[in-house]
Amino acid sequence: MQRVLPVHNFTMEGAILSVYHADKGQGLPRHSHDYAHATVCHAGRCAIRKENIYVEMTKESQPVTLVANEWHELEALEDGTVFCNVFAEGKR
Repeated sequence: MQRVLPVHNFTMEGAILSVYHADKGQGLPRHSHDYAHATVCHAGRCAIRKENIYVEMTKESQPVTLVANEWHELEALEDGTVFCNVFAEGKR
């Protein structure tokens, strides 16, 4: 999977928001971190994979919470996918 970087990354009132624009096959390869975060898909379709779990998301999907210290990956399943990650400042 080809890694994408956020096109927007900002902090507001204690929350950090990272916005990604990805084409099919791009995303965030398997990783983990010491903070939880929520992921939401705003356009297109993306997949979240973590141990024994596979979820496909669209703009109609509820956000998915990814807990701290568990591996996960996010992948765009079609061109023009937009997804966001949000997490609490100071929880990195």
